[in-house]
Amino acid sequence: MKKDVVQHLTQDFESFVHEQDGVEFWYARELQHLLGYSKWDNFKRVIARAKTACEISGFEVADHFADVGKMVEIGSGATKEIDDLKLTRYACYLIAQNGDSSKEQIAFAQTYFAVQTRKAEVIEKVLLESDRLRARKKLAETEKELSSVIFQQTKDNRNFAFIRSKGDAALFGKSTQAMKQQLKMPKTRALADFLPTILLKAKDFASEITIFNAKKNKFNTERQFSDEHITNNRRVRKTLLDRGIRPESLPAEEDIKKVERRLKSEEKKALKGKEKFKKKGDEDK
Repeated sequence: MKKDVVQHLTQDFESFVHEQDGVEFWYARELQHLLGYSKWDNFKRVIARAKTACEISGFEVADHFADVGKMVEIGSGATKEIDDLKLTRYACYLIAQNGDSSKEQIAFAQTYFAVQTRKAEVIEKVLLESDRLRARKKLAETEKELSSVIFQQTKDNRNFAFIRSKGDAALFGKSTQAMKQQLKMPKTRALADFLPTILLKAKDFASEITIFNAKKNKFNTERQFSDEHITNNRRVRKTLLDRGIRPESLPAEEDIKKVERRLKSEEKKALKGKEKFKKKGDEDK
């Protein structure tokens, strides 16, 4: 496919994208013509195959193919409502994959929407990893504060690890070491480094409550701290179980240190890209 054709088709597809609440979508009636289909009935058959592919892939069809009505002019100022659909980027990708690949527009769309969908997946993955990293850092800060409060109020710096392990047992229904063994993670690493975001936030919440009540009630013994931390973790566990989440059954996540290194590497690449772009812009002035 020639470069000028690719540029022309790219402009066409991007000029028909709409946005609602920060989400991009295309109208099926407009996509029909972009993909070279003159008859709506023929295009509806392609949409039907795309919906089937969506369902087979395990996604909710209604989340990607939303039925809407659209007013069109029929002459002499009169209008009528016709059926249309709002399509997500993924829906457009499936339609392109189920279209007539002999059409130049379809061949282009198959690559165009595949690339765009991949970009969205990468962005989503980075956002989820960043959220998990923030949750891990927040838990580390909270546990550091809890350790400080325990030392200040009990005058013993050996109590924190013991109290934290009591909390883990209450949250997971098994010891910290048993959880490490179950998750097949290094014994010398912190359990939290391999936990999913929701459990990092659960541990953080229980620890925050322990800190609050310890300060308010002026705890000064290991027993008081332990009882409080056990109670808070048990309550958090109950909440998770009530919502169908069993803490000890969730699989291990990737080592958070690897995630952090990857995110930092990607950030450096992005910064280098911006610097090159700025330098090129300065040279062109």
